[in-house]
Amino acid sequence: MIVNGDLVTRKSYQHDIIFRVKSADRPIVKLMGEHIRLEADAPYEDLEKVSGSEYHRRKQQVDEQEAYSYRLFRQDYRLLKEKRDAEAGNGYQTGTEAKYFQIPPRILHLDGDPLFLKKCIALYEQLGLQVHGQYLHEKEMPHRIMDLVEKVHPQIVVLTGHDSYSKAKGTTRELEAYRHSRYFVEAVRNIRRKYPNFDQLVIFAGACQSHFESIIKAGANFASSPARVNIHAIDPVYVAARIAYTSFMDHINIWEVIRNTISGEKGLGGVETKGLLRIGIPYSEEAEEIEGTEETGENQ
Repeated sequence: MIVNGDLVTRKSYQHDIIFRVKSADRPIVKLMGEHIRLEADAPYEDLEKVSGSEYHRRKQQVDEQEAYSYRLFRQDYRLLKEKRDAEAGNGYQTGTEAKYFQIPPRILHLDGDPLFLKKCIALYEQLGLQVHGQYLHEKEMPHRIMDLVEKVHPQIVVLTGHDSYSKAKGTTRELEAYRHSRYFVEAVRNIRRKYPNFDQLVIFAGACQSHFESIIKAGANFASSPARVNIHAIDPVYVAARIAYTSFMDHINIWEVIRNTISGEKGLGGVETKGLLRIGIPYSEEAEEIEGTEETGENQ
């Protein structure tokens, strides 16, 4: 018997993805991706429970992917830091150590999955970024986004959760064929009505198989999913982190951003955008308070 919270795969899809059962009501069961941002429905008879050994085998593969993505980001971060060190030291004599403080941007992350949000918050903290995290169903995002933006005053907004495309509802060009894409589109539009400058407030929006073109047209800097593929749970964090640690004097290399993600160019894309990090001189112990390195995360 399959009940809410069970881990299952779909027989008709050759057991390709592990899902959590959101609602086990028969005959159609609602599913949420365990490691990817995909929401789906499936007949009860099409589902098979995942054994503990199979889950741990696949979990190990996912952990290896995440570790590789994290290593890529750390490599890029070191290069960005070396560049900042060099620029900060230009005003000093040769041989003098350059010391500066930095002000990274504040991030607002809205997520339609509380478990994924918790995982993302942990990664933001690991990367040393300030974030206000909020669990919010995708349908609520267009209605509540502006209140949260006015409350948090972020420089980066991440709108993500679960999504999916259904051939039965239309072609890939039709927004109505997507489970939650229209809500991401509406939320982005609401932000851009007040914050039209793409470099003043940077937006990432979308989830698995989302209607990339509509989200970008609405005003997002980065979105998913150009090839209508599934994206990994933590991919939005790496996009936000690259923006956060790139100087506001520099344009972000879109390919370098996507390189750090697990999904790659089929899952993520974007438009030319400036970084949001600012550095200051001189450094002092009191300057640490300016940096505001304390991270916050809320799961409500």
